[in-house]
Amino acid sequence: MFRSRSWFGGPWGGRPKNRLSLEHLKYLYSILEKNTTVSESNRGLLVESLRCIAEILIWGDQHDSLVFDFFLEKNMLSYFLHIMRQKSGGSSFVCVQLLQTLNILFENIRNETSLYYLLSNNHVNSIMVHKFDFSDEDVMGYYILFLKTLSLKLNTHTIHFFYNEHTNDFPLYTEAIKFFNHPESMVRIAVRTISLNVYKVQNPSMLRFIRDKTAAPYFSNLVWFIGKHILELDTCVRTDIDHQSNQKLSNLVAEHLDHLHYLSDILLLEIKDLNAVLTEHLLHKLFVPLYIFSLTPAPPPPSLAVVTQNLAAVLNRNVDIDIQEMHNPRVSSIVALFLLSLVFLVVSHAPLVHALAWVILNGNHSVFKEGAAEILNSYVEHREVVVPGFGEPDESLEQALDTVTGQSSSSSYALSEDSGVESSSPATTELDSQADAIEAEQIKLRNITDEEKQLLQKSSSSTKADFAEMANPFLDTVLHALDCTENDYLALLSLCLIYAMSHNRGIKNEWFEHVLAKSTRGAFSYKTALIEHLLNIITQSSQPSSRIRLITVEIALELLVTFTRSSSDDSRCITAAQQDLLFSARNQSMVVLRNFYKSEDIFLDLFEDEYNEMRKAQLNVEFLCMDSTILLPPTGTPLTGINFTRRLPCGEVEKARRAIRVYFLLRRTCQKFLNEKETLLPLTNVVNLVQVENVLDLNNSDLIACTVVAKDSTKQRRFLVIDALQLILVEPDAKLLGWGVAKFVGFLQDVEVQGDKDDSRCLHITVHRGGVTHNRTPLLSAKFLFDDHIRCMAAKQRLTKGRSKARQKKMYQIAQLIEIPGQMDSPVYAVGGTMVASGSGGSGNSSGSSSRSGHHRPMFSTSNRVPGFAAVLRGSNSAGVSRTQMAPNRSIEGSEEIPLEDFQHSRNNSPHSRGNLSPASRSHTPIRVLHYDQLSGHSGSPREASLGGTNALLSQLNGLPREVIPARSSEETSFIGSDGSEATGGSEGRRRGAIETV
Repeated sequence: MFRSRSWFGGPWGGRPKNRLSLEHLKYLYSILEKNTTVSESNRGLLVESLRCIAEILIWGDQHDSLVFDFFLEKNMLSYFLHIMRQKSGGSSFVCVQLLQTLNILFENIRNETSLYYLLSNNHVNSIMVHKFDFSDEDVMGYYILFLKTLSLKLNTHTIHFFYNEHTNDFPLYTEAIKFFNHPESMVRIAVRTISLNVYKVQNPSMLRFIRDKTAAPYFSNLVWFIGKHILELDTCVRTDIDHQSNQKLSNLVAEHLDHLHYLSDILLLEIKDLNAVLTEHLLHKLFVPLYIFSLTPAPPPPSLAVVTQNLAAVLNRNVDIDIQEMHNPRVSSIVALFLLSLVFLVVSHAPLVHALAWVILNGNHSVFKEGAAEILNSYVEHREVVVPGFGEPDESLEQALDTVTGQSSSSSYALSEDSGVESSSPATTELDSQADAIEAEQIKLRNITDEEKQLLQKSSSSTKADFAEMANPFLDTVLHALDCTENDYLALLSLCLIYAMSHNRGIKNEWFEHVLAKSTRGAFSYKTALIEHLLNIITQSSQPSSRIRLITVEIALELLVTFTRSSSDDSRCITAAQQDLLFSARNQSMVVLRNFYKSEDIFLDLFEDEYNEMRKAQLNVEFLCMDSTILLPPTGTPLTGINFTRRLPCGEVEKARRAIRVYFLLRRTCQKFLNEKETLLPLTNVVNLVQVENVLDLNNSDLIACTVVAKDSTKQRRFLVIDALQLILVEPDAKLLGWGVAKFVGFLQDVEVQGDKDDSRCLHITVHRGGVTHNRTPLLSAKFLFDDHIRCMAAKQRLTKGRSKARQKKMYQIAQLIEIPGQMDSPVYAVGGTMVASGSGGSGNSSGSSSRSGHHRPMFSTSNRVPGFAAVLRGSNSAGVSRTQMAPNRSIEGSEEIPLEDFQHSRNNSPHSRGNLSPASRSHTPIRVLHYDQLSGHSGSPREASLGGTNALLSQLNGLPREVIPARSSEETSFIGSDGSEATGGSEGRRRGAIETV
């Protein structure tokens, strides 16, 4: 639009060829000279000129110093000021471009000398104090961005361009903080950034100006603004009992967290005088009069209190009722606990958090009149006394700053203290509005009997009297909130507060423990009471109908471990009775968990998934308190989107998940108290599993060749190997004969097998992701083509029975963990590669036992094998037990499997025909795993390298008649060899050709 005007070729001379040059700047200056008045006709020309001037100045900063010389010589900033001060049409449009130009200019200047040139002559300060039209959003946005850019240039040298020590004038700071409560959140964030950048400059005179002139009015107005925001948050919590305004509540909590982090950032700068003023205002203008006051019992209605006072005067009774205090704002106890938790989680300034913790642990009702002066005096010398009270300051911040500007240092400081600190009374209009209601109530209650008067007086004063008699009323309120008889609504926030205080860096652990442990009522100590409350929560959580959320149980257990830990060593300071309560809760959780052992089909998946989730999820109370949903009553529906640990379970599956997680948490805590290490979990020992790209010795392995056809029709030739727990697809190694590389591994328990109606040689195999996961994409979903239908049937049978066997083994492990009667000593489902069955139920890992014995353990254990596994071959004269000797009364002694080695006999599927098969053709499972980086050091043949254990035994038995000997702990039968008598006995009562399953 500007090219159409052809202003470069207008009456002011021809356009310079080089756009980034000193000549072009001179040309633009001539345009400004001839357009000193802004109008609708030339505002576009001026805007384009200002934009080009900024580009030339940035270029000159890097390439030509004469550009800035000319800019300063002509005093071009004065033209900018002249344009701003005009009230003619189009000036607002030009002001936006002017502020944008200045922002771009200061943001890109790198040369300090150029920066000093721009800041000289005080033109920048004049621009900052100019009265812009802030009703225009663009003007407001670019103005605050301009101030933020200038604050980033502050250092010990440039501070003198902004702060005038002689006139006590600091427009960059004073103009910025006037927008601390702007409705736009981005403006408020920019103001916080500007103030922090100012505080970081270590200039004593500037910091003295901030402390004396602006600290009290700014912090008092800031605290009042935060307090109003808290009252709005409390209103939202009171009205949103049905979780209908979650987004609004979440935004309010996020905004309050921003306020707290801003205050914490100021305190972390460790500016002593500034921190003293801020600490005083936070404690006595917000934390004590609003947060702590909200922990007290709610007073009776003001009208009832006035009537009670009048009746007491008539009856010559003394009733201590503070009408003024009853008008103080308060929030609900749930919000008060939440806000106090956030303070201790975010702020770590020792004087502030120590004083606030002292009020909670040791304070009584007198703190509302005296404050925390006793503690603050030990931190701050010559402390300015602030009367506790939550109320609106008499003057707004803008009025206070305007007043301070024209006063001397001493008088202005006194004025700022009076106006910003001592305003604690509520608005008079609010009192007037309640006067009529009080008078009406007096008329209503005037004609009552003497008995009614006494009852009324007693009821109105009993609450406050009981509260005043408490030695530590606020701590008692926190502990009473731990009652979970109905639900854990208050208890969760109370636990968060205790956790935050005990883990705050500004509070010494020794002092905190000492305050809780000291006895105030004979033998009573708050530490003992706290431990008993925690044990009550833990005991109630293990009940079947408990309404305590998982996050509450986890925090309670963590606090129990914390408060029973000895300061001198790793021992536990807990009585035998308290420890018995903990172990009883664990046993009760086991009883509850047994009810879900067989009731849910996916119990195994839930069990493993909950264990993995518990190991991954670390307790983070600060992250928990960022969630606004804990402010609302506990809900049991997942439709709210609340995390499972932060709500009640819904349905039988979620109840099973909760029972599993509670058992895990209690089991882990009991092991800490007993100093035991976990030996039975996880159910799968990852160390003993085959991983992708492992190099396997396949010389003695039972393989089924197949072609894997993926969804995209790609074909891969693989060999299928079935381990006790895993399905493995192997590709032969090109370098070593008889070795292969694992290209895919998956758990048998997650395998789903379906036959193909049209092709008897085809199977559709899906390997799902383990556990209950939101990612429903399977690890593998492909079509497997085998050489013939016999191999296809064998593979299907092995996979089906392998899946069943793998799940049965893990279910037996779970039965051992939760001590299900009748399955503790059963050796039927011993777990190969994970646990060793024993008379006591098994308590160790097989990997550890094998390493202690010094014998080589085959990679694919031949004991406890699944269908399709090759068993260990022994000589007939070897020290072993035949199958008939092991299980003479078993009804399924005949083979159930389809042999792969001799297909000419497979047509007759009788036990007699299979009994005549040569056992020499039976293959074995892989016994060794290597990685590619180990192959370089491999010497000798693979078979020589793998001698040992089972293969060493086989090499000694060459030429001897051999038979299959299954392991003692397995109920599986071999599908290769059996004697005739055994086959005959096993074939009676069975239909010829039928394939049986276990």
